[in-house]
Amino acid sequence: MTTYVMLLNWTELGVKNVRESPTRLDAARKLLGEMGGSFKQFYLTMGEYDMVVVCEASDDAVMARFALSLGMKGNVRSQTLKAFPEAAYREIIASLG
Repeated sequence: MTTYVMLLNWTELGVKNVRESPTRLDAARKLLGEMGGSFKQFYLTMGEYDMVVVCEASDDAVMARFALSLGMKGNVRSQTLKAFPEAAYREIIASLG
């Protein structure tokens, strides 16, 4: 499984209906699960982003479908980062020669 970090901001619609956000989070977690992925961590954050999600999916296509599905609902805008674990990081750096 590949790890991804999603940086999320509420849209005007999303913040207008912020009381429904926990229900939307549960639905997003279920949707990613149905796609074969999983949420590892969720954070409400202060600063440039409203929420941060650490999740796993089998490949980039699954994660793209998930991010697009969230965006289509109109409550959040996302930026998705592919994350490399420390072992992969060390391997990449070592391969530089």
